[in-house]
Amino acid sequence: MRVLLKLKIWQMKLKSYSENIIKVFKKDGFVLSEPDVLLDSDYIIQRSGENFRKLMLTFEDDAGKSICLRPDLTIASCIKYLKDNSKKNSKIFYSGQAYRRSNNIKDKVINDQLGIEILGSKNKSIDDLKILTTILNSIKKIKIKNTSIKVGDVSLFQNLIDSLKIPDRWKMRLKRHFWRPQYFEDLLNRLETNSDVDPTAVDLDKRKFSEMKNLDQNNEIANRKVSEILSRFDRKIKDPRSFSENKKIAKIIREFLKINCSIDKLEKILKNFVKKNKLNNNVFKDLSTIKNLSKINPKTIFSTNFGRDIEYYTGIVFEIYKSPKKEIARGGRYDSLLKSLGAKKNISAVGAAINLNNL
Repeated sequence: MRVLLKLKIWQMKLKSYSENIIKVFKKDGFVLSEPDVLLDSDYIIQRSGENFRKLMLTFEDDAGKSICLRPDLTIASCIKYLKDNSKKNSKIFYSGQAYRRSNNIKDKVINDQLGIEILGSKNKSIDDLKILTTILNSIKKIKIKNTSIKVGDVSLFQNLIDSLKIPDRWKMRLKRHFWRPQYFEDLLNRLETNSDVDPTAVDLDKRKFSEMKNLDQNNEIANRKVSEILSRFDRKIKDPRSFSENKKIAKIIREFLKINCSIDKLEKILKNFVKKNKLNNNVFKDLSTIKNLSKINPKTIFSTNFGRDIEYYTGIVFEIYKSPKKEIARGGRYDSLLKSLGAKKNISAVGAAINLNNL
């Protein structure tokens, strides 16, 4: 009887929270959208990354097709946006449940969420600020106190990697595996020590490259032009990273990922980092979103190593905590997600969700 009473009280409280949060969403111009609950699991894994496989609750339909309960309402909302063939700016909110596993047995499988998304807009820094302020105003509306915010920006890491003097293949590897911290560290060790380079294979490649340069570039070998094969060989020969700066580059990356400061100090710290490591002055040229977010609370903690657990983020990422271990909301920018889900090009997208179960 006591358990039922507690459940009823919680349900009433949850309903009150939802109603008040939705009032804020509507006041800020967001319109209700209802994404599908059942999704094609193979489609999500292929387009959004393998990290989702371990999170999803899957089953087979009568035709043997793999289906999952939506593990993430952001992905479900983006799929609906594409299904509706929408080409206009959309400010939407959703209310529903996400179903995902967790490595922590204390975490719930079913998460009641209320979230907002801005899709297709070109006012990126303004939209980033709008999403965060709307979420904060929603939390304030339901009188949740003593919250803290943590912020990161994945694009800063990507800009750093693009600026470094390493082969393109290595730039791609480091960016692709940023979401896998342990494997990423293994990559840095390989980059630093050249432990994966076989000198005999490198010499063989160089001899083949030299021989093929004397052939007619338009000739074909195994259905490929000699010029194409030479181009690939050229990249492969450079890949051994024979230059002497390997250790320095790995050190720069590790040093960058240790930056952890209040958001009002970030610009100065990045400038000092660039100067110290003799990088291009334009590496971190666009800090407009971060400057906007600092207006909310200049003492908000910014970490360059933050936001590595969901691989579709491309820019700003933030979490709001009720206590150091109790996340009540999270969000960020994900401009490449819609393209990975089937759009012809990247579409600007930013959003956030409140986890009602943690309030």
